[in-house]
Amino acid sequence: MAARTLAISTRPIASFRIGSSETRFGALEFVGGLEMRSRDRDFGAISAFRFLDARKRFIGVTDTGFWFFGRLSHDSEGRPAGIDDFLMTPMMVTEGRLSTEKWETDAESLAVRGRTAVVGFERRHRLAEYRLDPPNMGAPLADLDFLIPSYELRANRGFETLAFAPEEGPLAGALIAITERSINKQGNIFAAILDGPMKGIFTVARSDGFDVTDGAFLPDGDLILLERRFTLASGVAMRLRRIPAAEIRPNGVADGPVLLEADMGYQIDNMEALDIWQRADGAIMLSLMSDDNHSILQRNLYLEFRLRDEAE
Repeated sequence: MAARTLAISTRPIASFRIGSSETRFGALEFVGGLEMRSRDRDFGAISAFRFLDARKRFIGVTDTGFWFFGRLSHDSEGRPAGIDDFLMTPMMVTEGRLSTEKWETDAESLAVRGRTAVVGFERRHRLAEYRLDPPNMGAPLADLDFLIPSYELRANRGFETLAFAPEEGPLAGALIAITERSINKQGNIFAAILDGPMKGIFTVARSDGFDVTDGAFLPDGDLILLERRFTLASGVAMRLRRIPAAEIRPNGVADGPVLLEADMGYQIDNMEALDIWQRADGAIMLSLMSDDNHSILQRNLYLEFRLRDEAE
């Protein structure tokens, strides 16, 4: 099926903390955000995205089994301004076959390098490798070994994070996979380094009821994890945690400091997607997107932060 174009309308988000003009939140500076809307019923359910180039073209996946593509624009002040050239197309399960079954198409994570895109699915747990050819994404080329025993993967708590480590770092460009909340007997989250000299299973320390929803590497090899918590009493919350590169090793338990925690007093929703990129002036930028679950009570958000130097 050919990709189709969707019209995306946006409303700017000028302040991250509701009712406040502050922009600095610990090591992060809020640059701006967008609330994204479309009349197309397939828009939403965003699980992961990755920028493809300096023009801010991006690719992403939804947990309803779609690829999406678009371009982010900024205004003269460097704030997010709009989403253009937005396309969606169904994901092929096998050559020539599409599926509308949730258990087959629940795409939750995405990693991109060169001409390769790897997608993590839950329910029918698998890591599928595709040839990167937007918007003509074909059938998966292969399924990758995810190392973690399949019996340890919970049905709706599978691979929420896929990311390629920097090639010059200690992981030598390895692909890492982290589950949402498939936990071991110690209550830590299963994860794996899928290739390279450090190949093996590790875990991520789980705390305060937060689950992993995405992650991306900084240029220095540290990993930023996006995490989410939901309770009926307090609603949804999000957290960003920095995992030092040295913490990611076979048989280790990776942990690190919290950079940001936000609840419903901030402009957040069900934050599921994260990518990291470098601005033309060298600034390290964190971009987040939310999953509205196709609910009229939730929103599709894009949020952008600058990672400030600790000395600042």
